[in-house]
Amino acid sequence: MTSFQYGEEKNMKKILDRITDEVKTAFIACGYDEKYAKVTLSNRPDLCEYQCNGAMAAVREYKKAPLIIAEEVAAKLKENPVFSMAEAVKPGFLNLKLCDAFVAEFMNDMDADARLGCEEAKEPKTIIIDYGGPNVAKPLHVGHLRSAVIGESIKRIGKFMGHHIIGDVHLGDWGLQMGLIITELKLRRPELVYFDENYSGEYPAEPPFTISELEEIYPTASKKSKEDASYKEAAMQATYELQHGRKGYQALLSHILNVSVTDLKRNYENLNVSFELWKGESDAQPYIPDMVKKMKEDGFAYISDGALVVDVKEESDTKEVPPCMILKSDGASLYNTTDLATIVWRMKDYDPDMLIYVVDKRQELYFTQVFRCARKTGLVKPETELKFLGFGTMNGKDGKPFKTREGGVMRLEVLLSEINEEMYNKIRDNQNMTDEEARKTAKIVALSAVKYGDLSNQASKDYIFDIERFTSFEGNTGPYILYTIVRIKSILNKYKDAGKSADGAKILPPHSEDEKALMLEIGRFNAMMENAFEETAPHKVCAYIYDVANAFNHFYHNTKIMAEEDVTLQASYIRLLELTKRVLETCIDVLGFSAPDKM
Repeated sequence: MTSFQYGEEKNMKKILDRITDEVKTAFIACGYDEKYAKVTLSNRPDLCEYQCNGAMAAVREYKKAPLIIAEEVAAKLKENPVFSMAEAVKPGFLNLKLCDAFVAEFMNDMDADARLGCEEAKEPKTIIIDYGGPNVAKPLHVGHLRSAVIGESIKRIGKFMGHHIIGDVHLGDWGLQMGLIITELKLRRPELVYFDENYSGEYPAEPPFTISELEEIYPTASKKSKEDASYKEAAMQATYELQHGRKGYQALLSHILNVSVTDLKRNYENLNVSFELWKGESDAQPYIPDMVKKMKEDGFAYISDGALVVDVKEESDTKEVPPCMILKSDGASLYNTTDLATIVWRMKDYDPDMLIYVVDKRQELYFTQVFRCARKTGLVKPETELKFLGFGTMNGKDGKPFKTREGGVMRLEVLLSEINEEMYNKIRDNQNMTDEEARKTAKIVALSAVKYGDLSNQASKDYIFDIERFTSFEGNTGPYILYTIVRIKSILNKYKDAGKSADGAKILPPHSEDEKALMLEIGRFNAMMENAFEETAPHKVCAYIYDVANAFNHFYHNTKIMAEEDVTLQASYIRLLELTKRVLETCIDVLGFSAPDKM
């Protein structure tokens, strides 16, 4: 076999970079600038695997017909063992096909590498991702799904690429809702020590409510505050006293947080979502006074209509960007204040290179104000990147925001339970599974249906949450991807059960177009992963694994893998299957789900 080694440093370059290097060399050898040697995947896979359109762009500089330039470069590339075809076609395209031996060697290099040829970042960044954003004392509902699923995936992709990624749930635990809960609790149980201003002892360790009681208290209080002005006034007073250090109320806040966070962790665990930090708005409060003082002293903050604001408009603005309000006229803080103070403590404790906020895209103007204010007032370094990743709405089949059949907001727990049941009904007919195994498998596959259903859409776009389609084993769905992995596992187990081993075997040059197509898809892994991180785009991972799964299934249907009599060729097939499985499993792991052993 021809060796295509390029030395240790270049050995696991992305396949597209390797090809581009060869084409650059050919352009230079023909007297043309290497900038015209850009290679892309072919948009006509029926004609070639890769293409270069640089000859078209080089016309102006070299005053030659593009076809002549392309023919000269093609002639050079025909001598190159990396290519099995280099062809110039009108009006000046360069069509390329890779040599089978080169593709096989690239597969073996990937197979030998623990990271499948994907290099870790040479200069790792510290990145904090703000996602989740639930309010305490309230259950997670379907509106929390996208932030959790997208944020978790971006975090996992970043970690895979070698960066130091910190996920922060950023709890809503400081506004009027706290005052409402305290007011309602005081009405129901006035004898509790938390309401005795003269109490100086230790507060009870056990909370005076369960999570289900807490989840009932808040909506009740919220409803009352809308109907009764004096009740709302009392809640606002309780909020003020809490925020200004009343000990009994702060002890209640601790109980609310402990009970809520325990329940939130359980629910997020069901989504296979976790956070490194469980900080809330309350954690930012100690930083507010000094931050406000400095903004005033530095001349950024001024009084406008009684409120303290910072101007953030810029000359290039095509739409009006209002000032960022720091304090209300009564001196109370707002979400802006809390988010800016949160940036202060994040910079102080972690000095991140980047902050990413995974939030509903309708909050874009708000984050424009906050980011500009943080930059203008020096809360972040000039080089600190602030990124808003706005996601679209998850809608029902009617195109409106997803609701229960009764028209209310569906709890996330209920949604997951419904999909688990749907999946269980599809899986239980498998004769090789006990009921317990079917339940366990259904849970794994259902999670893939939910997460892939969401992540396969570009984050910024609205999408239709269609349980029937998402749980299908056919088409661009999570269960289809898992079914492909399970199929590979099944073949590998049969091979092993037959007493065979492919240890030490190499992946041979492809024996069919289907096998080569699979290899070429696998070869895109490291470039895809790098791109998915750079563009914070989990949907690119989904698109890639769908292509890999399709390529594998074409290869599988047209190749007699277990019936192959040539032992060496069969071992090569098995190595390719093992590599395909590793690539798919690595990808679903960064998407936040896993595959069962059977389905």
